Amino acid sequence: REKDDKYKMRMPKLRMVKEYKDKRISLDDVERNIFKFRKSSEEKSRKREKEEKIFRETFMYDKDISVISTATAECTVPSERRVDLPVTAGEPLDVIDVTEGRAVICRNSEGRYGYVLVDHLTFR
Repeated sequence: REKDDKYKMRMPKLRMVKEYKDKRISLDDVERNIFKFRKSSEEKSRKREKEEKIFRETFMYDKDISVISTATAECTVPSERRVDLPVTAGEPLDVIDVTEGRAVICRNSEGRYGYVLVDHLTFR
């Protein structure tokens, strides 16, 4: 063991200027925030998948979900039934499917699906 210690190279410990040390700490904080962002986006994608599953079961919808067009809600409308989508004035909506009546199936920014009357929408 003494021989091994004898041939080891000793590296001098370099001292950092306090300024650089502070910058390094702030960079570490930024990296941590990036990881938190990724975690929240994973949670959002799980929530969207759950909402999509509920939508498919409730509406017995077996087609591919694709956005036909986008629309904006003209006024605030609360939902009267479970299948209706509550909307607020100015909220952007994705139109998923057109039904035979005056309603269309829409998706809001939170990922929830439901029927909205065409009378309450302005198409872009």
